[in-house]
Amino acid sequence: MKKSLRTLLVHSDYTPPVGFGAFPTAIHHASTVLFKNVEAMRARNWQDKTAYTYGLHGTPTSFTLEARLAEIEGGTHCVLAPSGLAAITLVDLALLKTGDDVLLPDNVYNPNRELGNWLQRDFGISARYYDPLVGAGIAALIQPNTRLIWTEAPGSVTMEVPDIPAICAAAHAHGALVATDNTWSAGIAFDAFAHGVDIVMQALTKYQSGGSDVLMGAVITRDAALQQKLEMAHMRLGFGVGMDDAFLVLRGLATMKLRFDAHDAGARTVAAWLKARPEVSRVLHPAFADCPGHAIWERDFTGAGGLFSVIFDERFSEEQTDRLIDHLKLFKIGFSWGGANSLCVPYRIQTMRRDWQESGQLLRFNIGLEDPLDLIADIEQALQQLSCV
Repeated sequence: MKKSLRTLLVHSDYTPPVGFGAFPTAIHHASTVLFKNVEAMRARNWQDKTAYTYGLHGTPTSFTLEARLAEIEGGTHCVLAPSGLAAITLVDLALLKTGDDVLLPDNVYNPNRELGNWLQRDFGISARYYDPLVGAGIAALIQPNTRLIWTEAPGSVTMEVPDIPAICAAAHAHGALVATDNTWSAGIAFDAFAHGVDIVMQALTKYQSGGSDVLMGAVITRDAALQQKLEMAHMRLGFGVGMDDAFLVLRGLATMKLRFDAHDAGARTVAAWLKARPEVSRVLHPAFADCPGHAIWERDFTGAGGLFSVIFDERFSEEQTDRLIDHLKLFKIGFSWGGANSLCVPYRIQTMRRDWQESGQLLRFNIGLEDPLDLIADIEQALQQLSCV
């Protein structure tokens, strides 16, 4: 059939030759997915990942990313979400209903805390907070309606390392599921499933992408029935990700372990230097013996990444430590971690934690891929601001 120019701009008879091969995963953009015929359309199930139905449910690009993330974590199923917080929301809304109870560690990522408070206020789901170092003692907190226990390994601000196996054993004995935010270790330094976790959440915004330019999250499981609940919530919420972003995460995976190890080495160097400074009262780094839960970290983890916190001597005011941050040159002020650039942010931790005992100002450092000696020099010159009136 001869086509007009207007139709030719939409329809083409050209089909590219088969046999092209390259290292990068191809970027398949699609909202509409085409079917060979009506029979094929009616036979297709959006939950069956051997075929395609609509762009929201995935293309070869996102399916590849899901499969690779599941492999890295030792899982078998994965769904992608638009951000780490979206992934947390997906887990809560898939598994909780009015009348249920969820337990969260008191050092939880603050947006997860806000989500818990929202679920309690507007949805009739009770959200209670527990000491992150409670370990097996969490059994005393589990109620008949407790469906889900969140863990964060470690807490991403105050860095306590929880006893995940003990928490999982208590949860499973009472019929509750355990989800862990495994972002701090990128799934590299902590094998969550091997330690009893049912659901792993990752903020792919961090180490997986590595460029400080992608928002994405993932939820990974080993259980098919659990995965079905997650997929149904994923569909109803309409969570989709862009394939260009999926490609950027895929591209980052090949170097993730090398980058993670470099972040780890740099962070230990900078943290050790800070620990020796008279201005600092405490360094909260899980690899250091005086960090809460260090013995658990030593038992269960194989690395530490680039994120840690520092508590300054109580003689220094918030105004002084804010001035210190403002005078850093290599460190930038911004949330997140896992990117090449170092970051520093202050936290008013006394307003975030019910039982926080420290009185000094807390600063969180993300050590990027710069030379750690240059980062130390930068902090050293900024420390001079602490003596300024």
